Amino acid sequence: MSNDIEYKMVKPDASLSEFVESFWMLTNHSENAREIIVLPDGRVDIIFAYSATEPFGASLVGLESQPSKIMFSPGSIMFAVSLKLLAIEYILDIDIPHLLNHGQHLLSGFWEITREDLNNFDDFCKKVSTKLSALRKENVDPRKQKLFELMYTSKGSLTVKEMSDQVHWSSRQINRYFSQLFGLSLKAYCNILRFRASFQHIKEGKLFPEQNFTDQAHFIKEIKKFSGVLPKELSKNKDDRFIQFSTLTKK
Repeated sequence: MSNDIEYKMVKPDASLSEFVESFWMLTNHSENAREIIVLPDGRVDIIFAYSATEPFGASLVGLESQPSKIMFSPGSIMFAVSLKLLAIEYILDIDIPHLLNHGQHLLSGFWEITREDLNNFDDFCKKVSTKLSALRKENVDPRKQKLFELMYTSKGSLTVKEMSDQVHWSSRQINRYFSQLFGLSLKAYCNILRFRASFQHIKEGKLFPEQNFTDQAHFIKEIKKFSGVLPKELSKNKDDRFIQFSTLTKK
């Protein structure tokens, strides 16, 4: 990644790991805007940000099923929390189907985070963690807990029927739940998780399926569907424009 772009990420405490994937920060230290392409990754983000030209504000970014292009303004600072889907119902307590491939501004003072809280990333993570713990509901539906555990641990490789059988919840009911709360089907969400699981392989130049893609042609089709480019171009990541690839390290 360019020296002008700074990125940090930390994982949540174990007590929040069921609801939170990570906390992250992204800063553009240069005097020039950078074009960035954000790829679908199965996360819901709450972002607090400001730049040299934009005032401080907060936004909620829903799930994405297609790549999106943004201009990362000079002097931009973003601090964010990436949520797993269970948090939508049991922490945020909102439905987000209207936010598929969209975001919305949040009210001023959301979670009592201010511009000054973006001065120190560690302190930001602690403050948001405390807020999330306070908002978290008890008595999570065990079927949903098991369903999301299967999805994330399998990286989207299990079929809807396999998960339905294991959680004892009908496929029809699961898909209704997903459509009403998140704006897409369970299968569509698992396809996004599978796409994301291929990032590391593609970053390392392994341009063949290592997840449960049917064959090479299916792999190429799915990568292009979610990224807009072929696996080879994604691997090259010209100008570090695919931000999720820029922040990966080769193993």
